Amino acid sequence: MIQIHKILIANRGEIAVRIIRACRDLHIKSVALFTEPDGDCLHVKIADEAYRIGTDAIRGYLDIARIIEIAKACSADAVHPGYGFLSENYEFAKACEDSGIIFIGPRSEVIRKMGNKNIARKLMASNGIPIVPGTEKLNSYGLDEIKVFAEKIGYPVILKASGGGGGRGIRVVYKQEELENALDSCKREALTFFGNDEVFMEKYVVSPRHIEFQILGDNYGNIIHLCERDCSIQRRHQKIIEIAPCPGISEHLRKTIGVTAIAAAKAVGYTNVGTVEFLLDDYNRFYFMEMNTRIQVEHPVTEEITGVDLIVRQIRIAGGEILDLEQSDIKPRGFAIEARITAENVWKNFIPSPGKIGEYYPALGPSVRVDSHIYKDYKVPPFYDSLLAKLIIKATSFDLAVNKLERALKEFIITDIRTTIPFLIAITKTREFRRGYFDTSFIETHMKELLENTEDRHQDNKEEVIAAIAATLKKIRESRK
Repeated sequence: MIQIHKILIANRGEIAVRIIRACRDLHIKSVALFTEPDGDCLHVKIADEAYRIGTDAIRGYLDIARIIEIAKACSADAVHPGYGFLSENYEFAKACEDSGIIFIGPRSEVIRKMGNKNIARKLMASNGIPIVPGTEKLNSYGLDEIKVFAEKIGYPVILKASGGGGGRGIRVVYKQEELENALDSCKREALTFFGNDEVFMEKYVVSPRHIEFQILGDNYGNIIHLCERDCSIQRRHQKIIEIAPCPGISEHLRKTIGVTAIAAAKAVGYTNVGTVEFLLDDYNRFYFMEMNTRIQVEHPVTEEITGVDLIVRQIRIAGGEILDLEQSDIKPRGFAIEARITAENVWKNFIPSPGKIGEYYPALGPSVRVDSHIYKDYKVPPFYDSLLAKLIIKATSFDLAVNKLERALKEFIITDIRTTIPFLIAITKTREFRRGYFDTSFIETHMKELLENTEDRHQDNKEEVIAAIAATLKKIRESRK
């Protein structure tokens, strides 16, 4: 075991706050990084140390050399990359390794293999893991040849950035006439967000369920899964609501996919925390989609049903701890749901809604958890992902979990900026969501209905704000009686 005394967090916002709290639980010092627009962010305020890494909002969080320099200067034993930014950048992990700094995640070589979706597909296929029919990288082929590939696979097809993630670098093509524009657009976005315009093509599985298994592995070959999450409630390939475990699938199917997820992790020699993602079609056929070599945004729902603190486990495994859990120890209890609350204007095609937060009263009550970095008078910057908070609830049944989610969302108050809270409430009221019958087309299919049932709760009038807060506080007091 290596005793870790200080961790530098190469990230910002909600996940940085989450990691700092885990460090406190372990009596480990935390170091925050921030660019100029993030000077008043919560992770900067609560860390033991904080260092500015530039004036540009984004560039500092991607400056590998500067981050390593700060880690050395402040005597950090380890670096935690969080999610996004450099979390799946194998060059960053390699730079940490070469500098004698512990990278809290898998080895750089594993990140390199799994970070390139095309390499990952080939590796999984060679190890008997079912993959969606598709191609290798297309960049060396002409348009006419790519058209032949698409015809052979069969429309619709989906173009994906090899180094992509987070819903970026993806284009669905339904007919040949759309292929050229979609290909050019996909390459441009891939180059912008990932610095690599390599793309490949897959068969587009129409309206599947998106199911992922949480993997936990130590440095000695021990790997287990911590059950699955259903991430099918998405908009434009970006997750909105996540559920653990997946409602409506059989125990046999759950065990089958779980065994496959572990096999996928073992095929690449995985260590630390990761996620193996699958598509599940109407005939219960499942296909490997990708492996995320980092902590996921939605990790709290897994923590709630298993009782395993994933950030703490990441740190301990990085320090050399042997995994003291076996697969038989993992027995999910109840259901957990996470709703991502973002600063977006639902009525204007979900455009970002930055600005200064007025009143902030997160939901409370039994088995209600809020992971966030915002507070009253915090200025939401326009430069980053629009995530404000993650509302996580737990209940003994899926039906009760949905009821509790609806109640908590109604009590959650963020004023003076637009948020997706009313839209999330509308989702909880739909018959299909309540029954657990949905797939990745849910939002698109129900958008008109959802918008019609989305109440405009934006508060411009101070008296309305006060009235809303008073009503919420009354409900909270009554729930405690």
